[in-house]
Amino acid sequence: MKSEPDYLNPQIPADLPWVNIPVIVATEENIAPYGRLVDSPQAAEIEIVRWPAQGWRPVDEGTGDEGGTTQGTFFSRWCGDLLYGSNEAVGGHYILGYGQAPELAQEDHQQAPQQLLLWHANYHPDGGQLFFPNQKRPFLVPLALPGDDVQPDQFVCFWFSGEQGLCIHPGIWHEGVFAISGEQSFYDEQGAVHARVSVDFPREFGCLLQIDLSDLPQPV
Repeated sequence: MKSEPDYLNPQIPADLPWVNIPVIVATEENIAPYGRLVDSPQAAEIEIVRWPAQGWRPVDEGTGDEGGTTQGTFFSRWCGDLLYGSNEAVGGHYILGYGQAPELAQEDHQQAPQQLLLWHANYHPDGGQLFFPNQKRPFLVPLALPGDDVQPDQFVCFWFSGEQGLCIHPGIWHEGVFAISGEQSFYDEQGAVHARVSVDFPREFGCLLQIDLSDLPQPV
């Protein structure tokens, strides 16, 4: 049985290669395969997936999708070279990424990160997820389309101005929402079942995903 990753001590091997993933400005058109932009939390409808049938008999209509959603605040916070995340909706606390090679990362400085190295991603088969910024500041969300055979080079990092939120479809690969520097908080709403399927880039592919933070779009 596959063990759950240790999100606060992932024990990443040293000297891994980095796979750069592109950063693009999110628009209604290019985000459509992954989800949709929303103007307010109240405008978002979280998609819930009906419980799958176990055999040839279908799940009765009106059942299997009644678990609803859970809500809370998602925090994304840089401490030196480490980007931490916490999700009050599901009680999660994670290292989301690193500002430099994990074996060299230090927390005891306040320099702005120049890159983000991602070690892990996941998707939720039971429902979608909403991230809406509590501060109108730009943020990043790396995403990939559904499929358990996902590859590192299939990820795209979307840049958001902070004026709108993102509601992703069920099954979309993601890893929370990323502050570009400092700390940001987001309203989070997602399926209450909270099934999670993971990919561990160091152990499965021998690499980390790299997002260049040195040349990002600028708010208008």
